[in-house]
Amino acid sequence: MMWSVFSLFRTLSLSMSLHAIVFSVIFINAEGGSLSKKRPFNNSISAIFVFGDSTVDSGNNNYWKTIFKANFPPYGMDFINHIPTGRYTDGRLITDFLVSYVGIKEYVPPYLDPTLSLEELMTGVSFASGASGFDPLTPTLSGVISMQKQMEYFKEYKTRLELAIGKERTEILINKAGFLISAGTNDFVINYYGTPFRRKTFTISSYEQLLLQQVQHFVQDLIDQGGRIIGLVGLPPLGCLPAVITLTLGGAFHNRECIESLSSVGFDYNQKLQNTLKTMESYAYGAKIVYADIYTPLDEMIRNPSQFGFEEVHSGCCGSGYIEASILCNPTSHVCFDASKYLFFDSVHPTEAAYYYIFNALRPLIDQVLKN
Repeated sequence: MMWSVFSLFRTLSLSMSLHAIVFSVIFINAEGGSLSKKRPFNNSISAIFVFGDSTVDSGNNNYWKTIFKANFPPYGMDFINHIPTGRYTDGRLITDFLVSYVGIKEYVPPYLDPTLSLEELMTGVSFASGASGFDPLTPTLSGVISMQKQMEYFKEYKTRLELAIGKERTEILINKAGFLISAGTNDFVINYYGTPFRRKTFTISSYEQLLLQQVQHFVQDLIDQGGRIIGLVGLPPLGCLPAVITLTLGGAFHNRECIESLSSVGFDYNQKLQNTLKTMESYAYGAKIVYADIYTPLDEMIRNPSQFGFEEVHSGCCGSGYIEASILCNPTSHVCFDASKYLFFDSVHPTEAAYYYIFNALRPLIDQVLKN
């Protein structure tokens, strides 16, 4: 399972760690008006703030000096007006489905977009960056926005809001907001298995503990900043990412199957993550911390693709589907006719169709949070 840095950097620096669902919101709008869309359970959530990697990056890497971007075709081919926004898929992300369902707005914009209005800022943004991770070494390897920097941006956001609407209103907004965190896949795929650095000093078990410590610090920082509804997405079946299959099997194009030993790493980490979050919630008075399982719905789609309308689950829609991601999936790449028939859009990231099925699988959890 020891892959070369060169191979990984060409393919996987965009994490599929669908890791985190955090629901957030406060004032219906800046002046206390109301959205026309009926809100489920009459919820009062008015903003959603997102942190993590490429599974929830809606375009921040567009404004960062890195080669890991997705603001060019065929990305966005099924988005409104076929615009490549910087989302690492053909259309919408889970966070877009979430914010629309809650009744806030239709899409979660990237925080670094300089054109955002005050209303857009108040109703939630994404701070996520494709190829990032909890381990500080992971974003350093890829030259993207670290989780620590994302937290700094959130604190900057709070200051901007306080200047615009006052400290008291900002505090209320943050208290009633939801926070989504999705990261971790890159830490394993790009960092631990893709380079020798961490393997020299960490077993897989001790590395999981390192990541969980980083998770705890990040969540606690959010709580200290006023966050009260915090969700973390678990890892996907790591061994089922098309690029991982290709690299592990030495470029095999036939008889492609999930690498179960790698997927089991993700499953084990998820169990430990759930236990960590339960412990944190027990002493985080006033805060709701939830775990979002994306491993199970993805596993079900892979094992029973026809039930979800998929015809291909071991390769992506873009290019050969075996190795392309980010700059390797570009305007010159061959693209499938119908992305909704594919579980993956490129060799790492799910299609809009897959994200929608995952969102629906998370609906009971989301509804439970909204009811409370």
